[in-house]
Amino acid sequence: MHPTANQIRRQFIDFFVKKYGHKEIPSASLIPENDPTVLFTTAGMHPLVPYLIGESHPAGKRLANAQKCVRTDDIDEVGDTTHLTFFEMLGNWSLGDYFKEEAIKSSFELLTLPWERGGFGLDKTKIAISCFKGDSDAPCDKESAEIWKSLGIPDERIAFLPKKNNWWGPAGQTGPCGPDTEMFYWTPPNDAPKNFDSDDGKWVEIWNDVFMQYNKKPDGTFEPLKQKNVDTGLGLERLVAILHGKPSHYETELFAPAMEKIKELSRVGREIESGYIRSSRIIAD
Repeated sequence: MHPTANQIRRQFIDFFVKKYGHKEIPSASLIPENDPTVLFTTAGMHPLVPYLIGESHPAGKRLANAQKCVRTDDIDEVGDTTHLTFFEMLGNWSLGDYFKEEAIKSSFELLTLPWERGGFGLDKTKIAISCFKGDSDAPCDKESAEIWKSLGIPDERIAFLPKKNNWWGPAGQTGPCGPDTEMFYWTPPNDAPKNFDSDDGKWVEIWNDVFMQYNKKPDGTFEPLKQKNVDTGLGLERLVAILHGKPSHYETELFAPAMEKIKELSRVGREIESGYIRSSRIIAD
């Protein structure tokens, strides 16, 4: 019996609240408050920008939540097996408290611990990692790679990628941002290949630990923030698909009932389904 999406969401938050002393905070509105630079809340970090740049959060320095988000920057990818217009981002936060080592180790712990011990029970032999390769704005993140290696991730499963892949933020044109390290999971049932190829879609990005340590200024340059923060994002829908053994989030409990109802009510849906069956039979024959 697979855990439900609600149980998975709860498992994430309870792990950080009970084991690492985080405070649970509610999801913010999809319409950002006091931020005219964007139309929607696009990431978990968006509502917390004031606290990332130094304002004190009333709940403290360690937070955890499930933030509702609307995708904008990669909207063209919606409709494949991993991208949605509306999605939930599970996140744990350090506002000037812990940094890379505790963030990475706790992420790995939650992913690989058995469910009954508070984790998600993923196979550690199917995990791969990417880290920021560095550029003129910030150095190569060798520190994160070394932490992953200490946890048993081999060199051939760690890729150093450019800012396009391993940098998050700011939410608008300016503000807090920084390099990230991303976790990928091999989704087919067979053993994962020895080497990690980030362009292979069977490696699905599931979690992203962002090290918010820079502020992007209006002139496009970066300056250090007065505090180093951790902002993480784990896609609930992607994790549900993996834990349910489904190739797409559309086949999970989150979407399957609605998809079935659409097929039932839609003549087009029935025609598409029957056409798919006919085509499959022709190909099979």
